[in-house]
Amino acid sequence: MKAYGCKDWNLIYVFKHTHILMIINLKRNFLGFSMGMISLLLLCSFNLKRSLSNDSVKPKPKIVNIVNFIRLLEPRDPKITQEVLYETVVKQVEMMKKYKLGGTFLLQYDALMDARYQRLLKDLPAGTFEIGAWWELPQPLIEKAGLKWRGRYAWDWHADVGFSTGYTPQEREKIIDVYMADFKNIFGFYPKSVASWFIDAHSLNYMYEKYRIVASANCKDQYGTDGYTLWGGYWNQAYYPSKINSYMPAQNEKNQIPVPIFRMLGSDPVRQYDTGINFSRQGVITLEPVYPEAGGDANWVNWFLKEFVEGESMEFNYTQAGQENSFTWDAMKKGFEIQLPLLARLRDEKKVTVETMEKTGLWFKKNYKITPATSFTVNKDLENSDLKTVWFNSRYYRLNLLWEKGGLRVRDIHLFDEKFPSVYTTQKATSNECTFFTLPVVDGYLWSKPHQLAGLRFKAVINGKEELLEGGDPVISDIIPGRLKISWPLKAQKGTIQIDMNEKQTKITLVGAGALIWFLDLTTAGSFKLPFKAIGTRRLDAEFEDMKYGISTLQGTFSKPGGETVFRISPERNTIKLDLSNGN
Repeated sequence: MKAYGCKDWNLIYVFKHTHILMIINLKRNFLGFSMGMISLLLLCSFNLKRSLSNDSVKPKPKIVNIVNFIRLLEPRDPKITQEVLYETVVKQVEMMKKYKLGGTFLLQYDALMDARYQRLLKDLPAGTFEIGAWWELPQPLIEKAGLKWRGRYAWDWHADVGFSTGYTPQEREKIIDVYMADFKNIFGFYPKSVASWFIDAHSLNYMYEKYRIVASANCKDQYGTDGYTLWGGYWNQAYYPSKINSYMPAQNEKNQIPVPIFRMLGSDPVRQYDTGINFSRQGVITLEPVYPEAGGDANWVNWFLKEFVEGESMEFNYTQAGQENSFTWDAMKKGFEIQLPLLARLRDEKKVTVETMEKTGLWFKKNYKITPATSFTVNKDLENSDLKTVWFNSRYYRLNLLWEKGGLRVRDIHLFDEKFPSVYTTQKATSNECTFFTLPVVDGYLWSKPHQLAGLRFKAVINGKEELLEGGDPVISDIIPGRLKISWPLKAQKGTIQIDMNEKQTKITLVGAGALIWFLDLTTAGSFKLPFKAIGTRRLDAEFEDMKYGISTLQGTFSKPGGETVFRISPERNTIKLDLSNGN
């Protein structure tokens, strides 16, 4: 049962079956319908039915890539020998074959040159399994490209040594050419998928133009983990990156690298964002099978995949399963034993598609010339938690809603702008850490403290006091292509907050609550450096890392009421309509 709004009446519920469409008007006084109203209802019913019928022919797949990437050595632990690492991959192959699940194996260069891995992977059936490149750069690759190795070990995970960001654009091209030549000499073709925690835009574009790669992947959003920060980007699924910033979604086809970048690791949509607030490093709550309270826990895995399959995703949903061999088989075995039979069952039930990254990349490129709007929705959290969340992404912005303790908080808004450059596109990294950002408007992680969480909150004047609005369970719908609609029924006020998001705008309307005075307030936890430079009636201006940007109201006004409130957004005619396209 899904909710659908129509401006001529308050709410329509749509029951959608294969051949039956029933529309029931819930307007309180429906006995006095005129013939004109009945005609209007029939017309709206016909148009909606046609829309739903057209929409129903377009599949919204739930895609899983099982991606295991392979390193030859692990210098951080002497117990993790090359033999242990190899046996881990053997076990991964065995279990995937057992459940008839294909996937992608990505080879770091030193593993690529090892005869054992060559024999193992050459024996895998083509089409079901894919062999590609894992873009961490070990000593043999750097030296074969004629460059000096600066690492502490033969593989060094620091951003200025073991990743493409540590080399000049010309050096990157030499490194790529060496890898690609050796890969083709061994396997007879160039890899179609190249992934890493992060790859700079120059390298990606070079790989596309010269070697025609079709898919890439980078790390989930995280702050400081392993020294790598990727924060504020297209939260899940995939995007086409800007030619000058591999982490930034492009807004126009001419300015994008035509290689979709998929977000890795299956991030917990409820908890990952907040973990580690007030610390320099985040923890990890993902589908990775080595984490005992996430991908290695049956309850968490079943919950995650249920929400992944059933939640509204607009176009498609995506997650990556699998694990790098550095963690060893003993650590990941339990998680694999939980996840793989479940994925096989969901595949057999036609609820998920399990395929190689190359195939998903080709599908994405066939269906989308520019980055589509998508969402990841959690309608029911683990166990007795009442938390619910929606991550909305488009080529212009991302927005996260979190329902908690009866209230609703806009936890995150970041804008995307293809003109915002990454220093790593043209320059070498000068630190052993690496950072990628987009343009913050609301940051519920960086502007928070553990017991004082930042965000835009829904408030109203009740009995002369400003109070948080409280409501029930939201109804979330992606019936209309390119739009995500949310209906959140209020408790005491008996009205409904309706939120309508499309790729450029977010519209928020209060329906049925009379003359209630309501608004959105942004609050943060103390004296964080915020990007806001000017708060006008119709526009909020900001600057981040020398990039000027902002948001505008098409309906509603900004103000600065003082106190703890950074800014307030007030409605006009019970509606707030925000332009989040940053003028693009």
